[in-house]
Amino acid sequence: MTEKDDFSLQDFLPFLLNRAAEDASLAFQAHYKNRYGMLRNEWRVLFHLGVFGQMTAKEIGQRAKIHKTKISRAVAKLAERRFVSRSRDEKDRRAEHLRLTPAGEAAYRDLRAEAQSYDAQLAARFDPQEVALLRRMLRKLASIEEPVSSAPERDRD
Repeated sequence: MTEKDDFSLQDFLPFLLNRAAEDASLAFQAHYKNRYGMLRNEWRVLFHLGVFGQMTAKEIGQRAKIHKTKISRAVAKLAERRFVSRSRDEKDRRAEHLRLTPAGEAAYRDLRAEAQSYDAQLAARFDPQEVALLRRMLRKLASIEEPVSSAPERDRD
């Protein structure tokens, strides 16, 4: 006689988180892929530069938890489309400072509006207290600090 397996995959947190993230990401993917031909890591790099201003690939990797080779490919594609400019760091010639070009800024603003709309659609499935709790719990799981009242000031030389 075999023992009954009482493990519930549908209640396993990593499974639930992955499934929810994948479903949510695929639905949003239509916006950046159809409009700009971007892949997931490209829009993630674009958004990090849009939100935080000039950064290095290493800084993006640390914040976004993206491997450096994937960032490198994403930056190359974004630079090819003239969404990102690169400049060598004079102190560390291995590093490049990345920043959005005017075209990149326009794409970021466009996709940011789409992201805000999509976020509101997802949040509408819950009451405001549930949304706040969900965001707080996900930030805690991801070790992301609570946001300050508004987005950080962007570097605009």
